[in-house]
Amino acid sequence: MRPSDLNPLFASAVSLPGIGAKVERLLAKLLSSGPRPDKAPVRVVDLLWHLPVVLIDRRLRPKIAELPETGVVTVEVTVSRHLPSSRNSRAPYRIECFDDTSLITLVFFHAHGDYLRKLLPEGSRRFVSGRIEWFGGVPQIAHPDHIVAPEDLDQLPLLEPVYPMTASLAPKTLRKAIEAALTHVPELPEWQDRAWLHRQKWLSFSQSVQRVHHPQEAADLEPNAIARARLAYDELLANQLALSLVRRQLKRASGRRTAGDGHLRDRIAAALPYQLTGAQIFALSEILADMSADQRMLRLLQGDVGSGKTAVALMALAATVEAGFQGALMAPTEILARQHLRTLQPLADAAGLHLAVLTGRDTGVARRKTLERLEAGEIDILIGTHALFQEDVTFRALGLVVIDEQHRFGVHQRLALQAKAGGKADMLVMTATPIPRTLSLTLYGDMDVSRITEKPPGRQKIDTRVTAIERIEEVVGGLDRALAQGQRAYWVCPLVEESEGEDERAAAEARFKALDARFPGRVGVVHGRMKGPDKDAVMARFQAGEISLLVATTVIEVGVDVPEATIMIIENAERFGLAQLHQLRGRVGRGDRPSTCLLLYQGPLSETATARLKIMRETEDGFLIAEEDLRLRGAGEVLGTRQSGLQSFRIANIETHGELLAVARDDAMLVLSRDPDLMGERGQALRTLLYLFERDEAVRLLRAG
Repeated sequence: MRPSDLNPLFASAVSLPGIGAKVERLLAKLLSSGPRPDKAPVRVVDLLWHLPVVLIDRRLRPKIAELPETGVVTVEVTVSRHLPSSRNSRAPYRIECFDDTSLITLVFFHAHGDYLRKLLPEGSRRFVSGRIEWFGGVPQIAHPDHIVAPEDLDQLPLLEPVYPMTASLAPKTLRKAIEAALTHVPELPEWQDRAWLHRQKWLSFSQSVQRVHHPQEAADLEPNAIARARLAYDELLANQLALSLVRRQLKRASGRRTAGDGHLRDRIAAALPYQLTGAQIFALSEILADMSADQRMLRLLQGDVGSGKTAVALMALAATVEAGFQGALMAPTEILARQHLRTLQPLADAAGLHLAVLTGRDTGVARRKTLERLEAGEIDILIGTHALFQEDVTFRALGLVVIDEQHRFGVHQRLALQAKAGGKADMLVMTATPIPRTLSLTLYGDMDVSRITEKPPGRQKIDTRVTAIERIEEVVGGLDRALAQGQRAYWVCPLVEESEGEDERAAAEARFKALDARFPGRVGVVHGRMKGPDKDAVMARFQAGEISLLVATTVIEVGVDVPEATIMIIENAERFGLAQLHQLRGRVGRGDRPSTCLLLYQGPLSETATARLKIMRETEDGFLIAEEDLRLRGAGEVLGTRQSGLQSFRIANIETHGELLAVARDDAMLVLSRDPDLMGERGQALRTLLYLFERDEAVRLLRAG
């Protein structure tokens, strides 16, 4: 049950004065981001988390003769005369005013004369506030923001916060709603460590909420201003505490010791075309140590493109089979699942391991036979998509689940997969998308992390070049020479929108037609709208060398492995994020021949796009690239807005509050080590914090024990 102290904050916004059904609908549109579900009623707390972005200072009160060239001013004037426009004229309605030094004109477009005469009667004194402009040497204010009589001067906001808005919602309506919401903020028990609070010079929660909505200077709007930093840390602490509780729940049920004798791993090592790197060996030792412990493993394996994560995962799966259990390897797409099968089959054959694949495409008799063999224990390792976790899929004894490209799945999916795995299976998660530490904490705070930072011997450095799209004919000419020498190449078409759709397909097919006319019979095309078997058929022809040039959308971004491919051309590279460019570049340089990545750009380039392409030219370090991508674009873009694992924050910003996130992680772990059930004085207050930031599931985990 949510503490009763919080009830005023979670009351419907309609309970506030001035908010009816129409305004509530506009507020819902404005406040649609964050944890509040679509079409859910707007609550008081949603208004409180909507923070101002600009502060208008109306304290400057010069005489008319002393007005500045530009800026916002508040002027005390006497109304002289109204100069209405003629009925058929588009000219504005003007009102001349004066003080004891000079004249000023107030200008109104599409004005209602009766209303203005009532607001500004001739001969009356008024305080007028707005942005000053000059016309023919005479100062004027068009549509003043505020007009008040001297006796109502206290109603004119001298420091006025400005909020993000939506169409049809008046700024004054929103400000009134937020002011009403602020009267509902209760005094809550302090959940922060007292010494930390004092050291940071932070205010209480309720004082901080009041301060962020009543800034006293522009600096109060900065992310690290004391009130904003306090609230950001509250949110980050709730996030890390919730993740720590999820992690504890996932590990709490006893696991099973999975310690094989090494005989299958030895055979795989002997069959590998290279020796494992030191980084691979170290990561594997961490994984095997987890697997041989009583608790369930929950580990993330991060490795740059081509660092050899799959080989490490196969070794871990082999250790599971040595101990008498089965393994599952889950990939985000069918094309990647079938590629894993092709890549691992020779190594599995050398070790005597039985592999099989299961995707949504497998139906009928073939599917039934696979499921029967799996349940009988005749399949050691099952590779597939999320189809692996459908109800009718039954393992005889599942010991290890390996998930590839885990950033496409969130914490909720991890809980579901654990349940499907019978509650005891170890879990190893892999990502080839290097993730900055701050982002990793919000995505994977419930997991231990291993990193592979070396590349296997023999991997070629990729020559990355940046070229204007106007030189495309030269590029095609160079491609002609390369294909004549037997090289293979990718041509990636521009990213048109967030989700791969008709426009991207059209771009890919148009480029395919143009290149197919130049290289008849040697070009193939793949895009996200093709059926799985059709995509696989084109990929198989490219891998076999039957076609030399593959035109594609970002469907080839992750995992596609053709060692013979040595050229990657990315059209309109300025539209891609750094991490995505890096992933695409990683499709080449996988064999023993020198490779090239050509980034074609359409000018003029923005400052961010220029910086992005410069970084790509200068480094192949995926972790460095990830940090730069976070700095340039922000967390919401690094993994794409559709990624379900990305935590949505209302106040915290992980680019600017990264240091606070690391502190919150340590604080959460310390709290739970001292007060695991959050029953002490601070623990009870922290329960309130979890509810405040809607981490209710974490509180339920506490109650579940």
